[in-house]
Amino acid sequence: MSRDDAGDDAGRFGRDRAQFVLAAAAVVAVALAPAVLAYLQLGYHPDAAANDDYDAPLADADRVLSRSLHAAGTNATGANWSARERVVERVRTDLAPRIRTLEGSRVADGVAYAVEYDEAAARAWAREHCPRGDGRAFGTCEAVDGVVVQERAGETTVVAAAFDVRVTTDRGEYAATVIARVVG
Repeated sequence: MSRDDAGDDAGRFGRDRAQFVLAAAAVVAVALAPAVLAYLQLGYHPDAAANDDYDAPLADADRVLSRSLHAAGTNATGANWSARERVVERVRTDLAPRIRTLEGSRVADGVAYAVEYDEAAARAWAREHCPRGDGRAFGTCEAVDGVVVQERAGETTVVAAAFDVRVTTDRGEYAATVIARVVG
């Protein structure tokens, strides 16, 4: 075998090897393409995890209304049972600015809340869930304008309130009845 023949074989093997490496790189690129596309479509947005929970705005409204009712109800509790309508009026007055704040709280984020009292849901809750039982010498619950009050030792105690909450987002409109309870 001449020296020229050996050089031709080495060049041919080098070209074959280069083509093999190029083909292997193409296979790897094709295999990685779906992963890159998935990353670009799903992983690029910093709020992707937060947007997965469709019920988050309703849960936020529930939390705000429950905390607000607890504060307003605790401040209003203790008046004579005969003054329960005034207690409810005070609770609703105390809640009004908090409800307005909730309704405008996330408008810049594309989330709008609408909150109304639900008298029928308050009456149903009062019938079915009024605190009672052994060791409790409480009176019956009464729903007044969406707020549930109970007579305890002659005084008016705020127990719960029912709200219809409608949330509008870029994904649609969600509605729920929220029963906020005074804890304690």
